[in-house]
Amino acid sequence: MLDLHDVTTPALAYLGDCVLEMFVRTYLVSELGLSTSAHLNREALKFVCAAAQSKAMDAIQPHLTEEETAVFKRGRNMGHGNVPKNASVKDYRRATGMEVLFGYLSLSGQEERARELFRIGYGLDGKTSDVSEN
Repeated sequence: MLDLHDVTTPALAYLGDCVLEMFVRTYLVSELGLSTSAHLNREALKFVCAAAQSKAMDAIQPHLTEEETAVFKRGRNMGHGNVPKNASVKDYRRATGMEVLFGYLSLSGQEERARELFRIGYGLDGKTSDVSEN
């Protein structure tokens, strides 16, 4: 059986990036009904850029368990050699922490919890979302 503490932080971030991408794409296609690649790619950027993920973490953090908070901090505090030009160091670190959290939730079989936190983070939990309106 896989011990999640043995999985490297970069591996969790890699997986978490994929998990978040699937949530975003599913939302854009199934809930917003977008169908052209131009619209899909433009709207997806509003979810997956470092600034958007950092902002989503502001909404998510009050809902995290102690364990989830520790996992997020593990990713946030990971050494970052290459920060993209269009992201602040703070946003990039928080975005990485978010990706690590979602990778951890996926590997530990907590897909519903990951989906719940995704919806909370982007204001999709029954409230009107301003993500697609920006």
